[in-house]
Amino acid sequence: MIYRNIFLFFITIVGCLSFSYAAIHFTKKTPVSIVNSPKPVDMPLPITKGSTTILTEAERKQNAMQIALLLDTSGSMSGLIEQAKSQLWNILNELTKTTKGDDTPTLEIALYEYGNPSKSDDKYEIHQLSPFTTDMDYISEMLFSLKTAGGEEYCGAVIKASLDNLDWTNKEGLKMIYIAGNEAFTQGPIAYRKVCEVAKNRNIIVNTIYCSDGAKNEARDWRSAATAGGGEYFTINHNETTAFVETPYDDEINLLNGELNKTYHSFNNYGESKRQNLHLQDSNASSYSKENAAKRTKFKASKQYKTADWDLVENYKRDKSILEKAVIKDDKLSKMSKAELEAEIERMSQKREDVKSQINELDKKRVEYKKDQIKEDQKDNLGNSIIKTVRKQAKKKGYKVDEN
Repeated sequence: MIYRNIFLFFITIVGCLSFSYAAIHFTKKTPVSIVNSPKPVDMPLPITKGSTTILTEAERKQNAMQIALLLDTSGSMSGLIEQAKSQLWNILNELTKTTKGDDTPTLEIALYEYGNPSKSDDKYEIHQLSPFTTDMDYISEMLFSLKTAGGEEYCGAVIKASLDNLDWTNKEGLKMIYIAGNEAFTQGPIAYRKVCEVAKNRNIIVNTIYCSDGAKNEARDWRSAATAGGGEYFTINHNETTAFVETPYDDEINLLNGELNKTYHSFNNYGESKRQNLHLQDSNASSYSKENAAKRTKFKASKQYKTADWDLVENYKRDKSILEKAVIKDDKLSKMSKAELEAEIERMSQKREDVKSQINELDKKRVEYKKDQIKEDQKDNLGNSIIKTVRKQAKKKGYKVDEN
């Protein structure tokens, strides 16, 4: 009887220990195995639209440039967000230097964040901040809206979302994905190699940017993903602060920005919000430095700064009948006769071109001045990773890249 009781006691203890182990094992937060995922490329993913300028296929030029930025905004990524915000206008200015023949390519940027449960109620924690757009003020606005929160970084899933939900052009062009983050690329239900190969087969290049301060070594699969996607792999210190070198020309460039802004007038309620956002993104750029504000002004003086969908002056060039249905908010312009308004628009159009010309001339001097200063372009950060790969991959596609 004693032996029987001892035996039963032993069985009870083993059972309790087994149950406890199982409870711990199955409640532990672990990545979903991509090997066992039954249909890793067929799982539906969410999409949200923003209010911004979206081109139709007919409006795109033959040699379009489409770049999708996929940024990890989980808890440790505040440095990456800062680099994206502070380096945006430098990146965009470099992209304006890419041409093909006599053509200035259409430039569109899309933006996703992933690994942030506070921004999305779907299980993949993916949020589309912007579809492909030519409205870079909107891209800036979305970048400045980013906040970090702890979540799961499903790299394969966010790449798949960008492939499925973005309006990738069917025309020839430079189509690129940049994904940046700091956790294992293997997390989540989507097989990353397969989805990167799908991108490559659609002539969409996948570039990976592994964010590391030297404490982690999970770069292997980030490199493997870039290889599968036909792209480049980079390692950056995402916590390094962007360095700015102010020049004697920054103040004058930024004063000219004020003159440039006086030529922008909306012709509808949508346009009025866009005009206000123009000023807000001026302020956001200035919050970093005079040089960063000057870089934004330089972009506004380029052909890639698009305002035709809301700006009276630019739209009038395309469609003079716009005056018959325009709702003009400016008190001075709203009181003019049609003939007076047409003359004023022509005057502002000429002024805009003159101011842009002055900005571009001063920017050449600004760039020349900086050549003997800090070699910012040698640092491993988000912006330089993008710039280097665009230059390299654009040349392979037959584009001409001005690297001065």
